[in-house]
Amino acid sequence: MSKASDPARLPARERLLAAAEALFYEEDFNAVGIDRVIERAGVAKASLYDCFGSKEELIRAYLLARQAARQRRLTEGLARYAAPRERLLGVFDILAEVLAEPGFRGCAFVKAGAQSKAGSSLARVCDDTRQWLRELFAALARDAGAANPEVLAQQYVLLYDGALVSAQMDRNPKAAAAARTVAAAMLDVATATTTTTTTAAPPVSGA
Repeated sequence: MSKASDPARLPARERLLAAAEALFYEEDFNAVGIDRVIERAGVAKASLYDCFGSKEELIRAYLLARQAARQRRLTEGLARYAAPRERLLGVFDILAEVLAEPGFRGCAFVKAGAQSKAGSSLARVCDDTRQWLRELFAALARDAGAANPEVLAQQYVLLYDGALVSAQMDRNPKAAAAARTVAAAMLDVATATTTTTTTAAPPVSGA
């Protein structure tokens, strides 16, 4: 192992975040104490407080890192698609890849949202993550020519959430493919409505 890739040579902040990622995602942050995090990271307790100030800030940093990773994965994954319709439905293809990963343990933000107090810094990260996903769906739906793209985006977030929960609780890695099938049917209706409205004959003057 090279010096650069040796975990023991990483800065304390990176080691703590790596430990938090493993422990908080495999279990949950209420069940994992500070002592377990610092033991796994191989740092002194003082390092945690020097880097983050508190356990809550460490959790927040962990969630922000996962938020950035999700956004990067979706942004880079959608670059594979050219047609607006396929880009929109491609979100579910990318989700299917996540659900098929051996280490999948459900949605970190669903877990965090259930454990966070309303209005807390942790809850705000979860809210921001979900808002970003809604806005992504809405923008893609608009590009695909859907009627009421904001409404369709809300419906797609429900499908996205449902696939995540089903994959975890039912151990069903094909949940994203099922959600994509439903999403495609909904998009057909949404775009058909737009086409019908656009191509309807104008009223006859004086009728």
